[in-house]
Amino acid sequence: MSAEISLVTGANGHLGNNLIRLLLSKNHKVRASVRNTKNQHPFDGLNCEVVQADITDRNSLKKAFQNVTNLYAVGANFSMWAKNPKEEIYETNVKGTQNVFDIANECGIKNIVFVSSVASLDFTKLPANVDNGYNKDRRNWYYNSKNDSDKLAIELGEKYGIRTVLILPSAMIGSEAHKLSYSNNLVYQIINGKIPIDTNITLNWIDVKDVALGAYNAMQKGTNGERYILANEQHTSMQESVRIASAQFPELKLKTPKKVPKCVLYSVAGLMEFTSKITGQEPQLQRHYLDMFYGLKQDYDITKSRDEIDFNPKSSTQALIEAMNYLKNEWKQQKT
Repeated sequence: MSAEISLVTGANGHLGNNLIRLLLSKNHKVRASVRNTKNQHPFDGLNCEVVQADITDRNSLKKAFQNVTNLYAVGANFSMWAKNPKEEIYETNVKGTQNVFDIANECGIKNIVFVSSVASLDFTKLPANVDNGYNKDRRNWYYNSKNDSDKLAIELGEKYGIRTVLILPSAMIGSEAHKLSYSNNLVYQIINGKIPIDTNITLNWIDVKDVALGAYNAMQKGTNGERYILANEQHTSMQESVRIASAQFPELKLKTPKKVPKCVLYSVAGLMEFTSKITGQEPQLQRHYLDMFYGLKQDYDITKSRDEIDFNPKSSTQALIEAMNYLKNEWKQQKT
């Protein structure tokens, strides 16, 4: 067993926690960094060191990164909405990336697997491919943050001579969740009959454990400076997702969401955005989101990931069925 330390930032998040478990199963010495060390529940029974670190706090990173060889940069703000999105989402993620690489360089870290997102891909030509360049649509602060962090990670890796491999996951779902991620929450809404209308926004479901293994393989054999898409090849519509749930759980008597014209969705989104300004709560639908994603088929070319880092994910349908079973049967127990 190697004495090298592997550190995972954002280790209590959905991907981070699954990655910790995978690394431990492969007998790696693991350090988990979290912003708040008070909640130890995600690490129950896990033989890893838990330390406090925040990507916006350079001093905390200095302490956490001591003697680390392999860094999995998972921690980021994964939000599609905030009261002040430029500051809360964009600046957190971009400045956080700068901090992580600056301090990794100071601490002599040799390898970084940086978690980017399919959000940083150009969707004008499908299937989306890393060779097509970056997403040119600048209407969403989260998407902007992933685009610019992705480019920055490659630049800083090159500047500091740190081997840097990027992974770009799609909508991660599945087990070992300690709170509901954006994607798992959508699955939870499906099985609870909370999807009354089809917004014509497609998803690309991927099992979080497949992404964790993809991250591990990227560390072991990924090429420096390269980007690897961790997604399924084909998108799934919301109607199809609900149909899969209906077939799996006929007793839930789920109704297929109705298709609604874009102009109606636009009006509803406008109303929801107005209400959110008063309540401070995230609107379920946003107009720029419809502009970006209405009718977009989230299909990906994952040939490079298959060939270079042995990425062979379970199908979207299988990932969805397993996530639904988990959220229906086990998640409720965890909440109590």
